[in-house]
Amino acid sequence: MKKVSIFTILSVFVSLPAYSATVSRINVTGNQRMDAESIRILADVKVGDNVGETRSNEIAKKLEQSGYFSRISVNMSGDTLKINVTESPTINMVTVEGNNEISTDDLKKEIKTKERTSYDETVIGADVQRLLTLYQRKGFFGTKIEPQRINLQDNRVNVVYEITEGHPTWISDIKFEGNKKFSDRTLRGEILSREHAWWRFMTQFDTFDEDRIQYDGQMLRQFYLQNGYADINITNINGKFTPDREYYSVVFTVDEGNKYDFGNLSVENPFDDVPTDVLNDAILMKAGDTYNVDLVEKTMSALRSAVAEYGYAFINVEPVPTKNDDAKTIDMKFKIQKTNRIYLNTINILGNVRTFDAVIEHLLPMRAGDPFSLQTIEEGRQKLMRTRYFKEVQMVPTRVADSNMMNLDIKVEEQPTGELSGGFGWSNINGLMIDAGITENNFMGRGQVVQIRGSIAEYQKQALFSFTEPYLFGRQLSGGFDVSYTMYDYSSLGSYGYDRDSLSVSGRMGWKLTDHWTQNVRLSATFDQNYDLSRGGWQKANLYTLSTGFRYHNLNTNFEQNTHTGVVANLGLAYTGFGGTESYMRYSGDIIGMVNFWSDKWQLRSSLNFGYLQPLGGDYISRVYRYFLGGESLRGFDVAGVGSRNWYLKTYALGGLWKVNGSTQLNFPIFIPDEYQIKGFVFADYGVLGKPPRDDYIYPYPKTSFSRENDIDDSIRTSVGVGIYWNTPMGPMNFSWGWPLKMTEYDREQRFLLSFETQF
Repeated sequence: MKKVSIFTILSVFVSLPAYSATVSRINVTGNQRMDAESIRILADVKVGDNVGETRSNEIAKKLEQSGYFSRISVNMSGDTLKINVTESPTINMVTVEGNNEISTDDLKKEIKTKERTSYDETVIGADVQRLLTLYQRKGFFGTKIEPQRINLQDNRVNVVYEITEGHPTWISDIKFEGNKKFSDRTLRGEILSREHAWWRFMTQFDTFDEDRIQYDGQMLRQFYLQNGYADINITNINGKFTPDREYYSVVFTVDEGNKYDFGNLSVENPFDDVPTDVLNDAILMKAGDTYNVDLVEKTMSALRSAVAEYGYAFINVEPVPTKNDDAKTIDMKFKIQKTNRIYLNTINILGNVRTFDAVIEHLLPMRAGDPFSLQTIEEGRQKLMRTRYFKEVQMVPTRVADSNMMNLDIKVEEQPTGELSGGFGWSNINGLMIDAGITENNFMGRGQVVQIRGSIAEYQKQALFSFTEPYLFGRQLSGGFDVSYTMYDYSSLGSYGYDRDSLSVSGRMGWKLTDHWTQNVRLSATFDQNYDLSRGGWQKANLYTLSTGFRYHNLNTNFEQNTHTGVVANLGLAYTGFGGTESYMRYSGDIIGMVNFWSDKWQLRSSLNFGYLQPLGGDYISRVYRYFLGGESLRGFDVAGVGSRNWYLKTYALGGLWKVNGSTQLNFPIFIPDEYQIKGFVFADYGVLGKPPRDDYIYPYPKTSFSRENDIDDSIRTSVGVGIYWNTPMGPMNFSWGWPLKMTEYDREQRFLLSFETQF
């Protein structure tokens, strides 16, 4: 009987639930900054709750998850719930040390641990992982980050992320497997990543970055699709450490497939009022051309634009390819989905706080009631973006229900339009130059441009104030005025031999004649003090000039290669007189033609300039207003280094009443990768400088026993040379070496020419 009783008692105890009790009181101890009631709320417990072991653990876990406490104890003592806490320290300061490759500001953007919050090792650990990921994306896989806790008084701590960056993990080699049609070298040129070399110090493309390598695979596939390989498949991209774990080796495995040409090309036109010939002209390829996915996409865009010009919006163009494996061709049919003609109902401008609606409306090529055209809308968006008044411009069309009308919301995000700029540069004419200025491109939100600028150079100093109103009288007519003061210290500079202090005040107007032609008219007054070596002493000169100019501009630009195709030309006519000290006509013009070829990486550039001064009434034209040639206008020769020259002052150029000069230059890529924007060029320059006025044929004049004839000529000069153009982060630099082919004995050579400029 006894054995049965003991077993029964033990069974009862085992089957009883864990001890629990109803809470009649909650005691919170150990807290310093946080009050007891806030801790009770965080614990989600109140008097009257039934609390046992499981519930105590839940309370402790909730307090732990709050992140405010480093130690927590929860237990029941009779009917009293005792909560004892040790508060986590408050973070006083968060700093980063040891970083060089990534700025502190960029690192702190990834750090979630903030000042005046509770110290939480879980958050700090996550911070370390984010920082390591940031370094790994830059190729620094060996980076180590140790978070340090520095204890202060009053339960405060400083958190320091100590970083040991090590060196980047470079790409030792990039290889390709399965490629038969294109060499490894060609394929390496089509991706962003590069093999490590000492001279790639200005880029980071030679460090291993997993995201960039995957993007390289997409670029590789696109390259094949652009060259006829419609079945291209990048089967594997493998990057692995070299045995010494100092470098990464990257291998792309490709399955090229067959090369295809375009076969039959057609457009399915559902519109009776859209000529099929117009749509056929929008097809950018012809049968027999190598298949190119870019041409397919561009043709789809061209077809949408062509149809949109007839008032049909939101056209869907579906390319339907048919592959002919035997003939290795792909037939392409472009199916156009039919819609109704759409018109603009209203144009709403939103988001402009500073810029007047009228300024934006002037820039728009469409008005309410016009046929809806995606091309015209995109043209308007680009015009607004080119003003640089806005950080972002969105064109949001909305269909008006049960109608063929469309509302257009133009949503703009404005940005600061003021510029505080400075720069330095160097040229053969002015030497070292430093300039600074303030420009406001949207003054008072009216689109007006106000500029104050000053520059100091070795041979020239200038101050300028300029104001431009782009919509004079509310029309597409620009107007403005300029005030400038310039000091030329050219008496000691090569062949110029004069000094000049010049104050100029001018007013101007300009307007658009066509999409490519503009015209301007300018009225100016110039008040000079001139010092000429051959005449001695300072002389006053007042010039009053009325001029007009025509400009033609039609360029297509490849911004990635910084090359252009097209023509830019200027033609000018100016009358100087109106009772001033000089009286003459000036005719001038220039034209530049540019052609890109071989993937827009090569460019042929040719230019021609002319100028002619016509004295009126037999008046003498002072030397400071004549034409000179040399330096950048005729490489291989010194500034003002060609043309008629004073027999006594050997370096003193007399200038000419007319000039013709030009250049033909071939720009081409060199072995340095495109990302450095360094190109080579070869050039051939030529120029003819006319004779000076007859009064300068003899020196001194009037004739004396000392007089002799000057060296007077108007012969052609030519030169050839080579050079390097470098578009540096600070600004463009040109290095050129020129060799005169035809010159006279009194011309002055200058074989090397350097020019650069920068703004910041």
